[in-house]
Amino acid sequence: MNPNLTYVLVVGVLFAAGVTLLLERSLTRVLMGVILLGNGANLLLLTGGRAGGPPIVGTTDEGDMSDPLPQAMVLTAIVITLGMTAFLLALAYRSWHLNGHDEVQDDVEDRRIMELADRDEGPGTADNDGSDGDGDPVTGPADDRTASPAGDAGRGR
Repeated sequence: MNPNLTYVLVVGVLFAAGVTLLLERSLTRVLMGVILLGNGANLLLLTGGRAGGPPIVGTTDEGDMSDPLPQAMVLTAIVITLGMTAFLLALAYRSWHLNGHDEVQDDVEDRRIMELADRDEGPGTADNDGSDGDGDPVTGPADDRTASPAGDAGRGR
């Protein structure tokens, strides 16, 4: 069975809009992106099945039966999308309640890693000994965390 071109275009638009919204910093837009991606996945799964009679032995010929697997996969995708929607709604509500907005802020550690990557001194380099090549230690950006008795044990270094 060849899928209808309209369905294919709608799936493409839903996926494109969903991915675009997922890349935003607002949790409300991320939520809308997850919903659009879920609907696009449901439509994509439904276009994979072929139309036919009910898949009950004895009521329909085996060649005329519809495949029940895409329908079961769509039900699973609906449950997953519902769970993700509830989780993101809770995150957005909590962020709005605490901060007055739902923007996702940069993490201090993310900023430090980005600056290391900009200087080409990322954690993947073999000669990264904490110096910039001339023996002087490289000092990273100051972060607002204070030293704890545990030290850097929880940072993975």
